[in-house]
Amino acid sequence: MMVKELKDALYFVCTLEFWWMAVSWNFSLLFSYLKLFAKTLFSRNPISYPRCSPSPLPPPLSKTASSEERRPICIITGATSGLGAAAAYSLSLEGFFVVLVGRSSYLLSKVMEDLKKRNKHANVKCFQVDLSSFHSILKFKDSFQQWLLGSDLHSSLQLLINNAGILATSFRPTAEGFDQVMATNYIGAFSLTKVLLPLLENSPVPSRIVNVTSFTHRAVSDIQVDKETVSGKPFSKFKTYPYAHAYAYSKLFLLLFSYELHRQFDIMGKSRQVSVIAVDPGAVKTNIMRELPTCISYVALLVLKLVGLLQSPENGVRCILDAALAPPEISGVYFFGGNGRTVNSSALSYNTKFGKKLWATSCDLFRELQLTSKDTSF
Repeated sequence: MMVKELKDALYFVCTLEFWWMAVSWNFSLLFSYLKLFAKTLFSRNPISYPRCSPSPLPPPLSKTASSEERRPICIITGATSGLGAAAAYSLSLEGFFVVLVGRSSYLLSKVMEDLKKRNKHANVKCFQVDLSSFHSILKFKDSFQQWLLGSDLHSSLQLLINNAGILATSFRPTAEGFDQVMATNYIGAFSLTKVLLPLLENSPVPSRIVNVTSFTHRAVSDIQVDKETVSGKPFSKFKTYPYAHAYAYSKLFLLLFSYELHRQFDIMGKSRQVSVIAVDPGAVKTNIMRELPTCISYVALLVLKLVGLLQSPENGVRCILDAALAPPEISGVYFFGGNGRTVNSSALSYNTKFGKKLWATSCDLFRELQLTSKDTSF
């Protein structure tokens, strides 16, 4: 068994994709910290956004609502471990009614049980959802709305954290024929945001979308924005699945989507009603690299730890909390480095032409998925 693992690791290390990942991702992480350091050192008044307590919902006119009924609602995807679970606990302490979303019902129950043990006043609800499946997303939207109607909570949503993400080492098509990495990391986040927008816009207090992206987006120097690339289908044609490129592309798309959605809200004068923030937690010790050979992921984490760049989920989540609890008027920024600090993401991520094209392409895919879903529901 040990010999086979060593052979697999050796083969993995000998691929160009591995070296592209090893060099470009580490450079991207260091470059992000360099930008943060330069901004702190040379800026006369470096901006650091404070955290604000979430606004309780106003009581209905017909009655005086209890404190539980007035809690703002937060949905966190990828909540079964790592940053998602850490964010759920922290936001429950802030007074949110936390809705956990994840693929494993067992892990969801485990996280919910642990959360309630650590915070006996927590209000938590779980939904099993596969973000790579459009059918699962639609099913969740219906179940969530039915739950809201059956509860005493306001029929709205105050905070959506798109945190779910995977790094697969082989091409795995979804039911819709998409690459699973692109489907989970980007298309799923886009689709979930689209179906939940009415609830976000219906909030009586300012609501927010937080998209958890990654420094790996800086490794992308050029990209095609079309249906094929967004769906990740071309990745199936490679002899060796370009797992590192697929992951970096998905995170760049999530950034382009964040900025374009912010621009649209800003044009409509809604950016103070629904804000959109991108956040990069940096290098965090999670199970994101679980599909890589064990010895390689171990060495990677060890090196990051030795140079002081590896964070625990409890520390890495601070950046997500900064974004989630930033003042309501803050939108269209990129949080990185903790302590409420922001930096500029890559120049490519601010390309408005790409952003508009990605939006149009994603909306087309979304409509096609809706039509397919209706056809198969009979």
